[in-house]
Amino acid sequence: MSSPASQAASTSSPPSSPPGGGADVGDSINPEIIDMDIFSQLLEMDDDEDDREFSREIVWNYFDQAAATFVKMDKALEEKSLLELSTLGHFLKGSSAAVGVSKVRDSCENMQHYGKQVEPDGATEITEEVALEKLTATLKEVKVQYKEAEEALRAFYKAHEGDDGDADE
Repeated sequence: MSSPASQAASTSSPPSSPPGGGADVGDSINPEIIDMDIFSQLLEMDDDEDDREFSREIVWNYFDQAAATFVKMDKALEEKSLLELSTLGHFLKGSSAAVGVSKVRDSCENMQHYGKQVEPDGATEITEEVALEKLTATLKEVKVQYKEAEEALRAFYKAHEGDDGDADE
């Protein structure tokens, strides 16, 4: 038996959605993965709700930035460069926040702290060894969180544009 979520995902949305994305936007994206308040604001910037060219370009740029940042994070972790990991965490936190990818944003904020050898409270100091352990675990988690968000966003644009997710650029 299919779940209500899978039934909702399989139904097609109306040809035109209300301004700002409307109810169908919230129905098609899990709010535990994407902050719908932020994502809806991004969608409001689209000139054409059927095309969604503006928001789509921002989201696809985010995908490119995240992929490049993960490569840099892997290298920085391999080199045990805590400050570089902190800087990269800060960068990806901002990009993730801008498109509403909340779990990645929060994990990257933690990475930012661990790279400075402090707990997320910003006050409790940790050793380099503990910081590296936490950074290793958090980087693994953030990649999973990112993949969930990427899949959700690609599915949203595919459902709302009839596109397969590849940009024709």
